[in-house]
Amino acid sequence: MTAIRMPPVDQSIVDRRDEIVAGLRVLLGEAHVISSEDERRAYETDALTAYRSVPLAVALPGSTEEVSEVLRFLDEVGAKVVARGAGTSLSGGALPSPDAVVVGLSRMNRILEIDYENRTARVETGVTNINITNAVSGRGFFYAPDPSSQLACTIGGNIAMNSGGAHCLKYGVTTNNILGATAVLVDGTVVRFGGENLDAAGYDYLGLIIGSEGQLGIATEATVRILRAANGARPMLMGFSSAEAAGGCVAAIIGSGVVPVAIEYMDKPAIKVCEAFAHAGYPLDVEALLIVEVEGSEAEIADQIERITGTASQFEPTVVKVSKSEAESAAIWKGRKSAFGAMGRISDYMCMDGVIPTGALPGVLRRVSQICAGYGLSVANIFHAGDGNLHPLVLYDMNDRDQLAKAEAAGADILKLCVEVGGCLTGEHGVGIEKRDLMGVQFDSADLDQQIRIKTALDPAWRLNPAKVFPLDARPAGACRRP
Repeated sequence: MTAIRMPPVDQSIVDRRDEIVAGLRVLLGEAHVISSEDERRAYETDALTAYRSVPLAVALPGSTEEVSEVLRFLDEVGAKVVARGAGTSLSGGALPSPDAVVVGLSRMNRILEIDYENRTARVETGVTNINITNAVSGRGFFYAPDPSSQLACTIGGNIAMNSGGAHCLKYGVTTNNILGATAVLVDGTVVRFGGENLDAAGYDYLGLIIGSEGQLGIATEATVRILRAANGARPMLMGFSSAEAAGGCVAAIIGSGVVPVAIEYMDKPAIKVCEAFAHAGYPLDVEALLIVEVEGSEAEIADQIERITGTASQFEPTVVKVSKSEAESAAIWKGRKSAFGAMGRISDYMCMDGVIPTGALPGVLRRVSQICAGYGLSVANIFHAGDGNLHPLVLYDMNDRDQLAKAEAAGADILKLCVEVGGCLTGEHGVGIEKRDLMGVQFDSADLDQQIRIKTALDPAWRLNPAKVFPLDARPAGACRRP
């Protein structure tokens, strides 16, 4: 069906499925082990739905101790392991294989401790992103990273992919908001990195785990920063007659020294779909739209809006609309947060995730359109423009093999373009299987070997989240041969 290669299945593990399922039931109880094919099929894919594979079994531990017991058992039998939060990965990061056990963290959804004095919260990694903010908002706090899937995505998945969101321009991505983590290694060993302070003694293993895509261990608990909410926040809409003008405006705003909370971009196809879904009041007669949000006191908000409007004037926006109420603000963000789901109502798509310097936005947007048109495909652009994190949605028909191949090729060309202009392959979705074979575009063999050596040191048999991140034929001298 697809050009994405997967490694051979270890048939000896598949043949032992009943034995492995029985062992998992001893550890977790029958109710927390999924073995029937119909129930396992619910775990055959993540949000990159073009690729599917039913796992060997699904284990649902309820604590760090149970995760440790499960991994120790699976290490002894030699089974592969794929950690899964909510399955919102857009890069195939949670795609299983027929010889892999999915370890789902959905039961581990407790907020364990909130320390308002030191502005931290300790949570299990099955907690959804938005529920941390929900838990602390009554005291005027919030958790900053806010992926569009924040209603569903979990902190464990956020840690694995170093997720960002609309407000990462000002507050940073996951790695800037995690102080400590508990992780279980492939052999069941429980380790704790970082703590409750901004800096911890010793090597920065926390920085190694965040963004490692479940390749080094399974994060089971996290200590996160909670921040004081600003006095107020206000988004504004600015519509432009061209994508180049909108892209130029983004670069100019950043260059002016004003740091909004967020700068989000939508092109005309995205505006039309999102407005039809959310009725957010987006202008339909513009080629590109920016959502710019600022925060602070009323005086600070007014000053920032005035400065941003002045900077934008040189790009001749055809629409400038500042929210006048909480209801208007909520509608503006509802449209943006619903964008990927709204687009899914009309077409299958592949959501790319690359990063570029903001100054390169105008030219890159033009080239993205040309790339997709060259393959006979349409594209809708919705992304975090403030930090240059692009999310072109390449539209195609999943049931048409030829279109799928073209969408893959167009996506690869877009990501190569990001690297070419000084950016990188991923901003927040991770590498997964989607970008695995493009790693050589950004990294030379020495760079890849160093990363692979770290993987091998912590997972010698390469059983954690196999066939992700690294090209299948990549192997350093002296590394264990993968099964």
